[in-house]
Amino acid sequence: MKKYLSFLLIAVLGFITLSCVERIDNDQDNDTYAVTYDLKNLNFTYNAANGYHISRTFNNPLFGTDVVLIYRQNGTTNNGGPVWQLIPRTLYLPQGELDYDFDFTVNDIMIYAGGDYDISTTPEYLNNQTFRVVIIPASGKNANVDFEDYDSVIKFYNIDDSKVINL
Repeated sequence: MKKYLSFLLIAVLGFITLSCVERIDNDQDNDTYAVTYDLKNLNFTYNAANGYHISRTFNNPLFGTDVVLIYRQNGTTNNGGPVWQLIPRTLYLPQGELDYDFDFTVNDIMIYAGGDYDISTTPEYLNNQTFRVVIIPASGKNANVDFEDYDSVIKFYNIDDSKVINL
């Protein structure tokens, strides 16, 4: 009888111990705070290796769980506010298709412009371009946010876009 009581006591203690362990959510990202960077009035440069591109290095490396969104200023509103357009993006022009795309590492970003025509003939799409880079945690990327809509992203992540950092 003593043996059964000992086993029962061990089982009860084991159950209590296991039921009190806190669940760790591996999908939660605690190392990223949403932040925005501006790249203002830049001209794409050309080289054979990268084509037309703009590159920038981050002041601090990103975390592996960070997500980078890049918006191109596509114009202004009636009151002078910027109109942001998420890239990658294809513009359908009379000359042909012009594409904006980007890639990133934990250390830098590169924005590309290319097309199915000689895009140097449309310098208004290569010169004096402004981009907004938004860094967000991967765990927050969900269906409740319309990433195409810059204002939705800013609202969802509580970003104060009056404190944008120049990159």
